[in-house]
Amino acid sequence: MLKASARLIGALALGVALAMPAAIANAQSPAPAKDAKAAPAAQPAAAAPAAQASPPPTPPKGSTVVPGWNNPPSWAGASERPQYASIPGNERNRLIQGEGREWREFRNGPMTQKAGWLIGLVFLAIVAFYLIRGPLKLHGQPTGRLIERFNAVERVTHWVMAGAFTLLALSGVVILWGKHIILPWLGYGGFSWVLIVSKNLHNFIGPLFIFSLVVLFLLFVKDNFISAVDIKWLTHAGGMLGGPEMPSGRFNGGEKVWFWLGVVILGAFVSITGLVLDFPNWNQGRELMQQANVIHAAAAILFICGAMGHAYLGTLGVPGAYKAMEDGYVDEQWAKEHHVLWYEEVKAGKRPERILPAGAQPAHGDD
Repeated sequence: MLKASARLIGALALGVALAMPAAIANAQSPAPAKDAKAAPAAQPAAAAPAAQASPPPTPPKGSTVVPGWNNPPSWAGASERPQYASIPGNERNRLIQGEGREWREFRNGPMTQKAGWLIGLVFLAIVAFYLIRGPLKLHGQPTGRLIERFNAVERVTHWVMAGAFTLLALSGVVILWGKHIILPWLGYGGFSWVLIVSKNLHNFIGPLFIFSLVVLFLLFVKDNFISAVDIKWLTHAGGMLGGPEMPSGRFNGGEKVWFWLGVVILGAFVSITGLVLDFPNWNQGRELMQQANVIHAAAAILFICGAMGHAYLGTLGVPGAYKAMEDGYVDEQWAKEHHVLWYEEVKAGKRPERILPAGAQPAHGDD
């Protein structure tokens, strides 16, 4: 009994399914004319001329739910016109952003080319300066007496910042120029891995760099206020281009300019724009992200150029300067010739830095 009922129900369902298309077609066909009796029942109705065929339904203005809906308006108009979006958020209702094309053209064109030329020219200028001027050697003989230049906290902060900056610079070079200098010889597969590692390294090292930047500012700001002595040092280029070296305090005029223009101003630009790029979940729009990207790259390029000069003067350019940041001490003669005003303050007991007697070496951890 149950099987027979099931067969009956299935047959009825199949019949309804087969009859539905015919019923829908019949319902959509025009209704028969009222004077249909005038035409012979046995003869089919004459086909209406093409010119007299009923016109297609006119769609409402702006509707796409009609034949021909796949011919949308121009993308230029659609990209700038806000649409409906069921997901709330900034720019979720904007299909295409025209400024993105402008940003891409500028980033991949003028910025990439001019930034590359700038870094190359700065590097060549440093090499030429070294070959022509040479290192700023001491005129007198070292005395063997050591003066504390930087304590342990200052050195650790400096090296953390320097290490983070180096990783950010290298990964940034891969992000900006990688497809021009790495992709051609490494290939798409290898370059994709290099780029993924560089991007994630850049994103996670950035906050560490910002933290070390703030700590370094708090440690050194008290000795970097510019005075009349520094103006005189700058007007004479500190004697680096010839003539005697100008007197200076703990930091000379050039170091103070690098502190304020490089560490503070450029550091603030790369830090703020880096946070905007690092945290898109703050709901900033695409245009703000593009502007932040341009400012971030430009400030980073200038930062790299300045850091190249700073690294040169701290190593090859001024022998003995690297030891100050390596173990914290410099020779008394080095202090006299390069920072005589600071040396006199230390010798007079006006500063916290210590003087070790000749032959004494700083004990491990004696900072």
